[in-house]
Amino acid sequence: MHLRDLSQFLNELSENNNRPWFIMNKPRYDILREEFLALVTGLIAELGKFDPAVKFCNPKKALFRINRDVRFAHDKRPYKTRFSAAIAPNDMRRPSMAAGPTYYLQIEGSGKLLFGAGEYMPPAGRLRAIREHMVNDAPGFSKVLKNKRLRQTFGTLQDEGKLMRPPKGFAADAEHIELIKLKSFFVWTEVQLNLNAPEELLPQLAAGLKDALPLVTWLRGAREQEDAT
Repeated sequence: MHLRDLSQFLNELSENNNRPWFIMNKPRYDILREEFLALVTGLIAELGKFDPAVKFCNPKKALFRINRDVRFAHDKRPYKTRFSAAIAPNDMRRPSMAAGPTYYLQIEGSGKLLFGAGEYMPPAGRLRAIREHMVNDAPGFSKVLKNKRLRQTFGTLQDEGKLMRPPKGFAADAEHIELIKLKSFFVWTEVQLNLNAPEELLPQLAAGLKDALPLVTWLRGAREQEDAT
């Protein structure tokens, strides 16, 4: 896709985040969205080579809308200033829903690419299932955390919203108690895109997200446990 054009559009949108400007520039947006859709379509095909569970994800449903939900927000700007998508089995696209592990990417106007995988702020039942899986499969979870490629690409799990104390029903001396306190089980990284080499983007995403596969696979084990109860 034309990354430089996308960057310029998003930067201009950030400075003119209003409906009249967007309507005037919607033809530009429509072209860029089609290009982004093509990127996500290609990415799903690449992910399907090593993760068949997402092979038939509908790319149109994977894309997030550019419109912001401002009903209860103090910030009333109507549009997001990024292009983003989330890829999961069964077209369940948002990590906040009970979709299980999800692959995520977003491109910002600065040319920054953020991508990652896992489960972001899962609902209460799902969150407990993951925590119980961490207790019941502590060796398997340790193996995931030690995976060389996962660590090299993403580091460790993000700790946004981490609890100060162990959640109810979990012992303070449990093996992974500091990670059991997490509310999300997600890894991500940020890189600066080469806007002059758009052909590098798809291989970069496919290779990077493949490194998250051990976490994705392990989290699906927690989903199977949840579904079985």
